[in-house]
Amino acid sequence: MLRRRNKGPRRPRPVSPGAPHSHRRPREDLPVPAELKVTPGGKGVVLVTGFEPFDGESLNPSWEICARLPREIAGLRVETCRIPCEFRRAIAVAAAAIDRHQPTLVVCLGLAGGRTHVGVERVAINVDDARIADNAGAQPMDEKIAAHGPPAYFATLPVKAMAVAMRAAGVPAEVSNTAGTFVCNHLMYGVLHYLAGTGREARAGFIHVPYADEQVRARRGTPSMAVATMVKGIEAAIAAAATRTDLAVVEGTLD
Repeated sequence: MLRRRNKGPRRPRPVSPGAPHSHRRPREDLPVPAELKVTPGGKGVVLVTGFEPFDGESLNPSWEICARLPREIAGLRVETCRIPCEFRRAIAVAAAAIDRHQPTLVVCLGLAGGRTHVGVERVAINVDDARIADNAGAQPMDEKIAAHGPPAYFATLPVKAMAVAMRAAGVPAEVSNTAGTFVCNHLMYGVLHYLAGTGREARAGFIHVPYADEQVRARRGTPSMAVATMVKGIEAAIAAAATRTDLAVVEGTLD
């Protein structure tokens, strides 16, 4: 039988109040993996949404961009959500994603076929007036999005700084003053209305993108842009949006 050598009385180890008792000796030399470190409040999130294809198209570049974004931009964790091209349901799906991810920024993307530039939208209006039916067959005309909502919402993102940042990255971009009256405008208005109504501090806005190059091969003379170029632009726009500060520069148009 082995006996413990007499080394004198043991000294009690200091224990923090409320800490569980452990017989293990702490190891100060073991590194903690970065993914296991907890920072106060956690890392901020940018929720980026893109639409499913509509109007007979086989793809929608807004969602193709989402699928190619990095996992982190400007210190924000990137979460994406695929939005149905349907009135009402588009807002419901986006609102559920906002509830799930608790984002700091919400950047919605949509297709504006025929545009030559990526367009950062300044304003969404409270009206649905659909030139074509959505993917569920709905085609509202002169209907309010929110019966008692304001006539319009302005984006709460720094729209001018985002456009300037995209151009600095070599991507044709501009501030746009009309998001249309289809599901894109519907979603932008709905997201801003939801955030205002729930008192969330997330800032939000909408960016329209042109056709992807592969969509216009049979459309001679129709403007388009490579998806990789659009991804580069959206990354630059999100990084600019994370700064919270807009620029005092001219981005107006004559028409």
